[in-house]
Amino acid sequence: MRQTAQSIEDLPTLVVSETEDIKRVPQLSARRIYFLMRLINAFERRVVELKRSDCVWGPIHLSIGQEAVATASLAALEAGDKIAGSHRAHHVFLAKALLHVLPPEWDPVAGSVPPEAQEVVNRTLAEIMGLAPGFCGGRGGSMHLRWIEAGILGTNAIVAGGVPLSAGAALAERYRETGRVVVCYLGDGAVNQGSFHEACNLAGLWKLPIIYAIENNRYAVATAARDACAIENLARHALSYNMIGRSVYGYDPVGVYLAVREVSEAIRAGDRPAVIEFRCYRHYHHGGDLPGSAYGYRKKEEESEWLERDALNVFPKILVTSGAASEEATAGIERLAESAADGAVDFCALRDHADSDGRARFHVREELWPDRSTVAVGLRSDGKELAGLRYREREDFDELREITFSDAIATVTGRWLERDPETIVLGEEVANFGGGAYGATKGLPAKYPGRVRNTPISEAGFTGMALGLAMSGMRPVVEIMFPDFTLVAADQIFNQIAKARHMYGGADDLPLVLRTRIATGCGYGGQHSMDPIGLYALFPGWRIVAPSDAFDYIGLFNTAMHSLDPVAILEHHSLYDRSFPVPADDPDYCIPFGRARVVRAGCDMSVLTYGSMTGRLNVIAERLAARSIELEVVDLRSVDAASIDYETIGASIAKTGVVAVYESAAGGQAIGRRIASEIAERFFDELDAPPGVYTSLDIPNPVSRVLEAEAMIDDVEIVESIVAMVERREILRRG
Repeated sequence: MRQTAQSIEDLPTLVVSETEDIKRVPQLSARRIYFLMRLINAFERRVVELKRSDCVWGPIHLSIGQEAVATASLAALEAGDKIAGSHRAHHVFLAKALLHVLPPEWDPVAGSVPPEAQEVVNRTLAEIMGLAPGFCGGRGGSMHLRWIEAGILGTNAIVAGGVPLSAGAALAERYRETGRVVVCYLGDGAVNQGSFHEACNLAGLWKLPIIYAIENNRYAVATAARDACAIENLARHALSYNMIGRSVYGYDPVGVYLAVREVSEAIRAGDRPAVIEFRCYRHYHHGGDLPGSAYGYRKKEEESEWLERDALNVFPKILVTSGAASEEATAGIERLAESAADGAVDFCALRDHADSDGRARFHVREELWPDRSTVAVGLRSDGKELAGLRYREREDFDELREITFSDAIATVTGRWLERDPETIVLGEEVANFGGGAYGATKGLPAKYPGRVRNTPISEAGFTGMALGLAMSGMRPVVEIMFPDFTLVAADQIFNQIAKARHMYGGADDLPLVLRTRIATGCGYGGQHSMDPIGLYALFPGWRIVAPSDAFDYIGLFNTAMHSLDPVAILEHHSLYDRSFPVPADDPDYCIPFGRARVVRAGCDMSVLTYGSMTGRLNVIAERLAARSIELEVVDLRSVDAASIDYETIGASIAKTGVVAVYESAAGGQAIGRRIASEIAERFFDELDAPPGVYTSLDIPNPVSRVLEAEAMIDDVEIVESIVAMVERREILRRG
């Protein structure tokens, strides 16, 4: 291997192979690399043809020009290694999936593609076309491809969206001591995203077995890399994170293969993670089948020069010169690749007559469309993992003891660390102060070193890392110190975690728990006082629970940890120091999702609430009882839209005829109006008045003690609203 300067636009020094280096690549591997390159190229040309016939719905991002990077790098890895990819990932998906099924001794000069390999090509095309036989049942399409059996964590439509989860997968491999490496493929545009730098910092900090493979194809849509990044050699990012850095000429399959083999072997031996930049070229525009010059941001001369240097033109000559394959053999490999691509087209589509310009026309095989009735299937787990759990309520226990809310968090978290070696806790400060800034992990860092992990201040990085851990079958518990910081990690929480199960076909489990502490009412101001319930409820992939006391916290946390869905636990700071009764000797009981609790029975009005408001409403109910107003206080407990317990709510309304939702959240962040609308539709005939909705003011909380108190809903306002609604009911009944 040697370094040389390339001529096009003064590229910085690159690693390229020398003539003799081809001997360091097994000849069979070299032939298979060439076959995969040819197959990917043929496959994508068929995708273009199908797109022209309107058989592909949505965008296509071709990797033509980048085939050598995918095939040679993946050929250098071991079978058990894992990968993730970007929106432009047909090439890495096909290469990894085919290498997973091809017999180790299979040689493309044999003249036939094994049936299992043809099936991979067929199913990949079916997924791109949105068809049921696809790897994700047609839900993922071109940009969201996942096949975990082959080690493909998923490709991702959000630029750099898959970078943090790759770090999480690498942490799982390091934790399990598998010796495997994770490779995350990303484009040059992704290195300008904050999540890339957060993930790289975590990977470097914890020496994770990961390679960030930057496919620098020179352009992010139409923006040249030189106009988007202050450094020209993107591998230099490795220097900031104590990682190995390489810059490799991407049209040199031998150089790519040797560089990845060298770096991956070093990582397996305990060396640092790596950033490898592969200098290549995207022959077509960002999406579609026209060159960039058609849009004016590239010159035709530039495109022609890169096309001439393309590995598909150069590599077969190297194979022949080195004796790895004859000219006849390389021609046969090309025919075999074309045949496999045609086979996939025939599997997914029927050919029509050519159009007026001689291009073939196709239409989709109707029998391959997904069943419309399955559109929502797999949004969440079917709940089988929760069958047989030991559900208990307070009245089921004879002996109770007092414990603070924060100690309950630490107790049940510690119980899971004890019982499940693949439970891991991540968050800022969770291992400091003996167990977190607020005692939520008290005593756990010393007892479970390495499994209660302090993270840098990088919410997108460590939240995305939790997703990668969950995708790898571990059970992460991630703490967001304040809900406002959710917005810093919004892509990972809402575009990634919330959507992943459904997007990738509904069959992949995501056992992840996210905890966050709501700090309204303690002077933290507008940027630390968010109640995120309404935000999380916008994304149906999340289950959301809001415990009102320590008993409910333990039971709901246990259910969340048994669940194979992501669960957000909303904790209010006002509860942390309060003591509540919990079972004296049973830390493993559960409380079911979707079951509200009638805290106090009454006949005059139904009051729906959750979290810290439950205790307040119960006290108010006791006071109003002296005025002959009997409230029925219902603690919702589960507060995502799909889990609201309308059965209990309906039974309560049937008794009272009047209902209101009370929340401490600011109006715009609350869910009361959503619940009230559903109540009006479901229980209209039982209502004596429209449902009431009461929240705090729809403003950011001020720091001033008196202004914050003014912004938040208070007991006087609650009492006045209840009295008014009950009196109105009586007037209407007397009618």
